[in-house]
Amino acid sequence: MQPVFLGLAGHTLTADERALFASANPAGYILFRRNIESPEQVRALTASLTDLAGRALPILIDQEGGRVARLQPPHWPAFPPGAVFGETYELAPVTAIEACRLNALALAALLRDLGITVDCLPLLDVRDAAGHDIIGDRAYGFEPLRVAALGKATLAGLAAGGLVGVVKHIPGHGRAAADSHLELPTVTASREELERDFIPFRRLADAPMAMTAHVTYTALDADRCATLSPTVIDFIRRDIGFGGLLMSDDLGMKALGDPASGGMPPGSNGLHDFGARALASLAAGCDIALHCSGDFGEMRAICEAVPAITPEAAARLDRALASVGVGDDTSVTHWAEARDALLAAARGQG
Repeated sequence: MQPVFLGLAGHTLTADERALFASANPAGYILFRRNIESPEQVRALTASLTDLAGRALPILIDQEGGRVARLQPPHWPAFPPGAVFGETYELAPVTAIEACRLNALALAALLRDLGITVDCLPLLDVRDAAGHDIIGDRAYGFEPLRVAALGKATLAGLAAGGLVGVVKHIPGHGRAAADSHLELPTVTASREELERDFIPFRRLADAPMAMTAHVTYTALDADRCATLSPTVIDFIRRDIGFGGLLMSDDLGMKALGDPASGGMPPGSNGLHDFGARALASLAAGCDIALHCSGDFGEMRAICEAVPAITPEAAARLDRALASVGVGDDTSVTHWAEARDALLAAARGQG
C-alpha cells in the first residue's frame, strides 16, 4: 500500500486509472464535484474503488456545508456552513452543540449511503478578522473554545453515524491572509499569539485524522510551511498531542509551488515536482500525501516516487477506520429536520 490519497478524473474509473491503482494500491481516494452525477453513479464508483482495493477503504469528500459541498441539490440537500452553528452558539450554546451533532449525523447518513467513509470535517480554524475569506463562514467562529465545542460535536456525530472525521487545517489556517490554493500564506504572529489557534486542535487531539495547513508560521519554522516542516509536524505530534493519521492538504495547491514553502529539491518542476512534493511531505512526518486533481500524469509521478506506507502510518489508518460506529437506517431527513427545529428554537430565544 502506498501512503497517498488520490483523486479521479471523472464519473467512472478509466482503464489507465484502474491499472495504476491496481499496481500502486493507494491508501485511499477523494471525490470532487467532477466525480459526481447521481446517487446511483456515486454508489457504483465507490463500489468499484472498494472492489479494486479488496479492503476497507477510506473514500474522502469535502462535504462541509455552505460553499464547500461536493454533493448539491437537486440530488442532495443543502447543509449550513459552520458559521450558522457559531452564531447559534451566541444565543444558546447547548442547543448549538446539539444542532451541530445532528447536522453531522445527517451528513454521515447521506455519505454512508453513497459508500463514502471519510468527511473532511470539522474545520477547527479559528476565524481572524485579518484572515482571508477562504476560511470565512466555513469556520465556527472567532472564539477558540466555541470552535472546539462545535468541532467536538461534529466529530462525535460523524463517528456515531459511521463516518471518520478529519480535523483541519492543523495547526490553524484562520490567521492566514492569503488563500493557500493560490499562494503561500505566511503567518508572523508570535508563539504566544498562536496559542489561541492551537486550542481547538489540542481539545480534539484524539481525532482519528487531521489535515495540515499549507501555511508558514515564522514562530515555529520560518523556512518551511507546516506540511513540509519536520519541526511543525513534530510540534503537532508532541505539543498539540495529535496521535491520529496526519495527511497533507492537497499537493496541487500553489502554496507548495512557492520556493519559500521549503523542503523541495533544487530545480524540481513539472511532473517531477509532484513526486518531490509527496516525498517532502512524507519526509516531514505526514502519514499520507493527498493529491486531488485527478491528473493522471501527476498521479503516476507521485506513485513512482513514494515508498510503501510505514507500519506506523498503516496502524494509524487502521485505527481511524475502526474508530467509528456502524450507523443505522435513520434518514438524512430525520436528522436534518431535528437540526432545523433546534436552530429555529434558538433563533426564537434570541
